[in-house]
Amino acid sequence: MNKEIRNCKRCRLSATRHNVLCGEGNVNAKLMIIAQAPGGNEDREGKMFIGPSGKVLDELLEKSTVDRKQIYMTNLIKCMIPKCRRPKTDEIEMCSIYLEKEIEILNVAVLIPLGYYAMRYIFSKYSITVPPKKELYTVFGNLYVTQERKIFPLPHPASVLYNNSIKKEIVEKYQKLKVLESDCIWYPSCPMKRYYESGYLQKEWIDRYCQGDWESCVRYQMEESGEFHPDWMLPDGNIDERLQLV
Repeated sequence: MNKEIRNCKRCRLSATRHNVLCGEGNVNAKLMIIAQAPGGNEDREGKMFIGPSGKVLDELLEKSTVDRKQIYMTNLIKCMIPKCRRPKTDEIEMCSIYLEKEIEILNVAVLIPLGYYAMRYIFSKYSITVPPKKELYTVFGNLYVTQERKIFPLPHPASVLYNNSIKKEIVEKYQKLKVLESDCIWYPSCPMKRYYESGYLQKEWIDRYCQGDWESCVRYQMEESGEFHPDWMLPDGNIDERLQLV
């Protein structure tokens, strides 16, 4: 597929690029970061996130104790967009076929779109309501669970370059990547696993908590603090008395 991407001439962007950027990183990764398109530095060097935004991303990953080599990174659009203009609808339509193939081949657990256009494309693909652009901040840092994937949209690192006052907030959102990178340590012995495998618990509970944002699981928090909690208490803290009868 990378050979096909490098030789692509499907849209007008092929006439102005220096390099087409294929995805890079760990092909066995659990996390896939999806940016909008390469910038000028990336276009010249043929590598992802090596310009000013890349420095911010490296800092965010470092603060999150996430190894850049252990994730997979790609773009919605593989060629640089001239003058950093907005991507055109036909450019997204032409180029997104490669992203579709990457998602299918790598089969990662969590898709992490950065910024508006990547988020809008992924939300639309998985039938999630896309908020108005002025309300974009409401979706960043929230985990969305569909039947096919988990989706965790984040602000693009470039936003820090334009407004450094939001950096602390963005750092906090990126720190959740470390949680999403692995399953809950208690999952192998958790009653939720037994209930799910026996058909008494919906898969969404496992995706959202045990193999997703386990840090926000009430069961996990109580287990870590040594507090008693019944087997039939759900990850959100509610009691499911039906499970008590299992």
